[in-house]
Amino acid sequence: MPVTVIRFNLVEPGATPASLSARYRAALEMAAYADDHGITTVQTEEHHGVGNNWLPSPFAFAGAVFGATQGNSAARSASLRGGGRATGGRIAVTVSAGIGPLHDPLRLAEDIAVLDLLSGGRLVTVAGIGYRPEEYALFDVEWKRRGKIQDEVLETVLKAWSGDPFEYRGRTVRVTPRPYTDPHPLLLVGGSSKAAARRAARLGLPFFPSAHLPELEAYYKERLVEYGTEGWTMMPAAETPLLHIAEDPDEAWGRYGAHFLHEARTYASWQSGDIRSAVRSAATTVDELRAEGVYRILTPEECLAQGLDNLVLHPLAGGMPLDEGWRSLRLFCENVLPRLSE
Repeated sequence: MPVTVIRFNLVEPGATPASLSARYRAALEMAAYADDHGITTVQTEEHHGVGNNWLPSPFAFAGAVFGATQGNSAARSASLRGGGRATGGRIAVTVSAGIGPLHDPLRLAEDIAVLDLLSGGRLVTVAGIGYRPEEYALFDVEWKRRGKIQDEVLETVLKAWSGDPFEYRGRTVRVTPRPYTDPHPLLLVGGSSKAAARRAARLGLPFFPSAHLPELEAYYKERLVEYGTEGWTMMPAAETPLLHIAEDPDEAWGRYGAHFLHEARTYASWQSGDIRSAVRSAATTVDELRAEGVYRILTPEECLAQGLDNLVLHPLAGGMPLDEGWRSLRLFCENVLPRLSE
């Protein structure tokens, strides 16, 4: 059975507070709908100071998703009162990726522990170091020290989650409460560099390459042996397109292709030549983007025919109108999901 993901970054160029609030509320409603229909994961991410309103607070958003998927809607409450069983509360939230050096390590440990407790262990955090110096400048964090800062962040949260006192910057501290998940919430090290792979291996943490990089996975496994630690890799497949479902893809590309292009061009403007990403695009026009295949608008039948191991639905990409996002999600849940196990 393929892994199914619904992705949100809440981008909306030219948004007003009212329109962005509506987008955030719609995303939570979509997450609850996705949970009810058996989608595996909500994926979100972290970027700061972006003119198109890219989500800067993925952990706050994750908490809202958990609240929306705890089986507390009116329908679920009625089911429980009648002796039924709540069906919500299964979907995981993956923060992919959080930018470790931009967070205070003790507060990050607290926030993740609370989310882990609230969700019953449904939070997955991928810790990256980012690739935008502007974000470091915004928080007055030294870009050149990002690797060392990331080491401290990861080492600190792992100690903090034990619940025991430990030494931190020359003083003894203790972080409470302990998380729900034993020994700690799922934490992966993300990146596309050997430094990231070494960091994951040294700490005995799983590794999340940002693209399909078998050679980097092999390097990580070699480092596990070197450090005498254990770990595993969660790597994107060779093809991990971002999907939108429509009854008429030609019409949808004509009407909504600019939204995908906006996101693709935003990503491209951030990523230097040595950054490798599963969603990296070189397209400069909608036609080029469609031909490239990083973003795909498909009918339900075409989606099934792709034979993908990971189906990543991106219903609100690039400021997509809410009604079109809902159409895509409903088509996926009603016409694709039930047939995946056939």
